Amino acid sequence: MAADRKIVIIGSGPAGLTAALYAARGNLSPLLVEGIEAGGQLTLTSLVENYPGFRSGIQGPDLMEEMLQQAVHFGTDIVQGNVVRADLSQRPFSIELADSRVVTAQALIIATGASARWLEIGSDRKLAGRGVSTCATCDGYFFRNRPIAVVGGGDSAMEEAVYLSRLASQVTVIHRRDSLRASKIMQDKALANPKIKFIWDSEIAEVNDVAKGEVTGITVRNLKTGHLSDVPLEGVFIAIGHTPNTSLFKGQIELDQNGYVVTHNGTHTSVPGVFAAGDVQDHVYRQAVTAAGTGCMAALDAERWLEGIPEEEESTAETSQEMA
Repeated sequence: MAADRKIVIIGSGPAGLTAALYAARGNLSPLLVEGIEAGGQLTLTSLVENYPGFRSGIQGPDLMEEMLQQAVHFGTDIVQGNVVRADLSQRPFSIELADSRVVTAQALIIATGASARWLEIGSDRKLAGRGVSTCATCDGYFFRNRPIAVVGGGDSAMEEAVYLSRLASQVTVIHRRDSLRASKIMQDKALANPKIKFIWDSEIAEVNDVAKGEVTGITVRNLKTGHLSDVPLEGVFIAIGHTPNTSLFKGQIELDQNGYVVTHNGTHTSVPGVFAAGDVQDHVYRQAVTAAGTGCMAALDAERWLEGIPEEEESTAETSQEMA
């Protein structure tokens, strides 16, 4: 069966767009499906100061637009929308889009990312990028000598609290229980830090002030008494975990216990011809620059893998059916 494309990329964050750029420059005529969150999490970020090449920083949406246009310039076809079904049981792989179109590919790069978990109280999302963040290493620099809060009680939350204590004037950890879930070593570091204080058995009921368009404080609810109290501060970091966007691939490729794609020998997955890049396979670094790096790796791995397909099989693949 002939394939519509040599390579399809799912996801349009730094990993997907970098993979598309390299695949396009490798004359593979890639098709990139943007996904639900076109541009990835950077579209929710204001100023990005830690992506190389921009001495004064760049707005997150602007960075993603530049990356997209660069990929298009070199020959990437972009399809807006989402993938609703993927069949990895045989090649060519079959990818069904939300509008019922189906495209087949000899190779597939999964760059669907991981979505940060939010408090789902409304005000947290409304103030995203305006004082509310899900990434301390991305945004902590903006809160130098300012009071902030960290929500969560696991290792990630304690790592972020310790990291932010080097920058912020005070870090207040809000946790729903009366003890931490973090490993003992991380608990000890956080509890011993004089710049970190804890509010136990509590949750954030509201992030203030949506009307002003900036964080001026939080309203905290004690889960045992129901008592509400206001805490003045200028930033909120939500560290209650991420959910990898891998539901399409469950039962088809190897995932770890948390749902992240398992990769080996670079970006290869358990299915030959399927590669993964970015936060969908990285639960440690989760940075735009590391995602872009693995996007480059995935495209190179895919190109080398395609070169190894027997000539008679490769000759059946159509390389540039218009989808957009």
